[in-house]
Amino acid sequence: MKEVMAIIRRNMINQTKSALTLAGINGITARKVLGRGKKKVNFELLKDIIEESEVDATVVDAVKETQTLITKRLLTIIVDDEDVKKVVDTIISVNQTGNPGDGKIFVMPIEDVIKVRTGETGKEAI
Repeated sequence: MKEVMAIIRRNMINQTKSALTLAGINGITARKVLGRGKKKVNFELLKDIIEESEVDATVVDAVKETQTLITKRLLTIIVDDEDVKKVVDTIISVNQTGNPGDGKIFVMPIEDVIKVRTGETGKEAI
């Protein structure tokens, strides 16, 4: 079993859920998260634009404080090993625009799963 974690744009959650359902993947957990990638924002360019517009420079500081983290959606999907490629391909097909911020996908092994209600373990617990 594998855990597929995907960080996607918040406006893509409904399309992604629909595509996963069509692909036969129904079990999904979605959370609202905040974060940012490694790419740094060049605030000096923003400062130049603001100065040309004669806007108070305190706006630059406000943007630095409020724009450091971006709202995203984190999907967690537990699947059998043979379904990982289908899940990954589906997420990419819906979310890939070719622009920074399209998201990231992480695939990790799952040692075991236990269903609380019945005590079932492994594949039966999914």
